[in-house]
Amino acid sequence: MKFADFAAGQVLEAGPVAVSEAQILAFARDYDPQWFHADLPRAAAGRFGGVIASGWQTCALAMRLAVDAFLHDSESFASPGLAYLKWSNPVRPGDRLRLRADVLETRRSRSNASLGILRWRWRLLNQDGLEVLDLEATSLFDVPVLRDGG
Repeated sequence: MKFADFAAGQVLEAGPVAVSEAQILAFARDYDPQWFHADLPRAAAGRFGGVIASGWQTCALAMRLAVDAFLHDSESFASPGLAYLKWSNPVRPGDRLRLRADVLETRRSRSNASLGILRWRWRLLNQDGLEVLDLEATSLFDVPVLRDGG
């Protein structure tokens, strides 16, 4: 989607994506090797009753869904950050996740008309409708400036 295709109040959906135990273990091994992500026997005896995905893996899955569905052919080039990030429920092996993105605001920068600013809320839901991720992000777009008279 191009920046001009986004509008406040718009609801966008993407997914689902399936999460396997092997993916959870591989991500944990490489990026977040805490026992509840990486150690099957110890995680089985822990408070979650099995391994759970890293919150950072959950963010990466949401990002992949957003890129594939909304950003892959856009003018998006960066993000200055998040207003908040919450992991409400764990992601478990076998979960199927879908992304719901609510567009909160679109505007041009006051100081640079070629800079488009998109503020949106992402919620990642599992197959039971449980929220596993909630965040508010700002995305920046390099957009053309239309000039009067051609």
